[in-house]
Amino acid sequence: MKIDLNSDLGEGFGPWTMGDDAAMLDVVTSANIACGGHAGDPETMFATLRQAAERGVVIGAHPGYADREGFGRRVIPMPPARIGRMVAAQVGALQGIAALAGARVRYVKPHGALGNLAADDRTVADAIVAAVSALPGNLAVLAISGTDLELAARAAGAEVFSEIFADRAYLPNGRLVPRSQPGAVLHDVEEVADRLIRFLETGLMPAIQGAPIPLAAQSVCVHGDTAGAVSMAQAIRARLDAAGIAVAPFLQVEGRA
Repeated sequence: MKIDLNSDLGEGFGPWTMGDDAAMLDVVTSANIACGGHAGDPETMFATLRQAAERGVVIGAHPGYADREGFGRRVIPMPPARIGRMVAAQVGALQGIAALAGARVRYVKPHGALGNLAADDRTVADAIVAAVSALPGNLAVLAISGTDLELAARAAGAEVFSEIFADRAYLPNGRLVPRSQPGAVLHDVEEVADRLIRFLETGLMPAIQGAPIPLAAQSVCVHGDTAGAVSMAQAIRARLDAAGIAVAPFLQVEGRA
């Protein structure tokens, strides 16, 4: 058994920083790097890309609504075609900086409100997949497990991988509990690690107010912007190692067998 660990990184801009990217990159095997929408700027992108490449961490683009004040967690109404162009512009920007950093973007994972909208709105999901497919680099899609984005990518013949969240609570329909509700984010390290191990053994994810739900995943997200994020990620990885579950990226590291 093996699983990928991913984290949302590069989420600062200018003199403002978010989380400890360097420490997190020593733990995870895939990095979703902000590309100028909800966070990120050329210098932050460059530094995060270089750090990821130096550690052999697989790199993904993490586009979101251009809403730094809301950290991309608010829906900005716009037609699906415009969303596709927004995604293409952000991912293309990260690809350009990656060329300077000696790195390569391999996949795309929508951020925050954009990712949640694409989970349930097939027209938005189709627009995102069309944008990703039109960009160079044969980019894969990393989608929340069991969502319209996952289905749209498969229907379009795109390479798609599914993820679950280690530190987020789930609804009975397989969606994440909104952050506005109590208990949406889990903070107890042992509880998070125990839940993840059980999920990997059974394929069932606990849900609030309901029975555990079946989900499939090739990757687990550990958030980099929460308090104690690095400690939690380190503890999760240690528990996976102890359980004999290999931690490896869902895409092959370039230049390695």
